[in-house]
Amino acid sequence: MPKLTARRLAVCITFFAGLAQAVYAAEILIVDAKSQPESLTVAPGGILIVGSASTPFVYKVHPGSATAEKFVDASAEGAGTFFFGMLADTATNTLWTCQLTPVPGTTPVKRHTALRGFDLSTGAQKLRWNLPGDNSTCNDFSIGPDKALYISDTANGRIYKLPAGAASAELFLEDRMLNGVDGITFLDGTLYVNNVIFNKLYRIPVDAAGKAGQPVDIWMDQPVKGPDGMRAVNGKLLLAENGSGKISLITVSGDKASVTVIKEGLKTPTAVEPAGDVIWIAERGAGKAVSIPMPK
Repeated sequence: MPKLTARRLAVCITFFAGLAQAVYAAEILIVDAKSQPESLTVAPGGILIVGSASTPFVYKVHPGSATAEKFVDASAEGAGTFFFGMLADTATNTLWTCQLTPVPGTTPVKRHTALRGFDLSTGAQKLRWNLPGDNSTCNDFSIGPDKALYISDTANGRIYKLPAGAASAELFLEDRMLNGVDGITFLDGTLYVNNVIFNKLYRIPVDAAGKAGQPVDIWMDQPVKGPDGMRAVNGKLLLAENGSGKISLITVSGDKASVTVIKEGLKTPTAVEPAGDVIWIAERGAGKAVSIPMPK
């Protein structure tokens, strides 16, 4: 074996570093640039599941592939049907989704929305619960320490709770401060939500009986614009800012928080999903699912 010179060694290091970066970074076009992937999640085996805000389909992408395949077809639900939130619940082998269908002849447009649960393996429907009211926006969800699913309704300023094993959800909290509620997640057992309209972050206090109190405004040390999808990772909140094209990490300390931008220059990022050594991002404005390395 020939001896490695310093120059050859440097070339090899550069090559393998570039290869590692290629593994971490990916850009997957979800059918076309108009697909508007609003949310995404990662299923067992590294399968990426992506919804579309412009079509009635949910897509899946297998590891190592750059081709999105149809997984759920809701074209029979009515003209203009599309999807928002996506969440893989591996404990119950369920894909939770938010389905939205415009109400014909309404100006401004009203939507009937539903929480739908599908088998993560086959795509077969397991549960459907229609959100109450003439106009609703099922947007996103998170699984709590109690194994219940907590669901944000952006249009009505509500959070619903679907207890584990239940067939229908119940109202958990309704508050005017939640008009515009979007991203929702638990961090160290505490529920946090953001407000995409007013660029806010809130903690939702819960008493010993499980009753929610008034949202607590978390002061952030720099502004965020269009806070959207939000997940917890490594003791911090991971946030997509659809109005600024940024992905940020938020460190919460009591009623204050510090914001650290980890990615800029994206076209309307609407969702984030931590998955091992990477963060997947739904880049709605580009029709792509993209990944970046997880910060150390």
